[in-house]
Amino acid sequence: MDNNDAIPARQLETVLRRQTNWKNLWFYQKTVVLYQMTYVFTRRFLPAFGDRTVDQMVQAARSGKQNIVEGSADGVTSMEMELKLLNTARGSIQELLEDYEDFLPAHRLTKWTAGHPRYDQMLQYCREHNNLADYEPFFEKWTAEETANIAITLCRMVDKMMNTYQQKKEQEFITEGGIRERMTAARLGYRTNQRETIEQLTRELEALKQENTILKNKLRALGQL
Repeated sequence: MDNNDAIPARQLETVLRRQTNWKNLWFYQKTVVLYQMTYVFTRRFLPAFGDRTVDQMVQAARSGKQNIVEGSADGVTSMEMELKLLNTARGSIQELLEDYEDFLPAHRLTKWTAGHPRYDQMLQYCREHNNLADYEPFFEKWTAEETANIAITLCRMVDKMMNTYQQKKEQEFITEGGIRERMTAARLGYRTNQRETIEQLTRELEALKQENTILKNKLRALGQL
């Protein structure tokens, strides 16, 4: 039998999933901006002492960013844990959003909505820019109103993006299952692969026996046996 005719071995199911590169996720990149922006915002516009909002906002921004990282890392072995951590990240960003939205009326500042002269420009900028380098030069220049409105816009974008991403992950979980299902599939795949390999070798051995018999008969006919 020609080696090219050999049946390829079945590709085994893998237990570990491929890790998502969270640094390429747009919503993660925006959470990096939110964390750094919030850190500067609380230092510039909130009291240095006696206001728990400072720690709450910084921790919410950090939690949003870090839980995306941890969720992506844990997703290699547990999609269930990944979904839980992503949900925690969304909750933290929603908490941060609430703090920024509370800040504006509390300080008699304007919340930019559709129709505001700067709303469309702000919305376009936040849609097109994800990286910290695009925002950081303005952290010390923007007013409290400007920073809060941009942060609100970023929080909403992150929440919407994460919602879409979570739905995709939930569908993957339904179709691929968790680690137990993947381990079972890997074991079954290994056993199936072994069985198919044995069957293939058995067929090859039978073919060789037949070829050997044919050669012996030809040699007998020629009087060489």
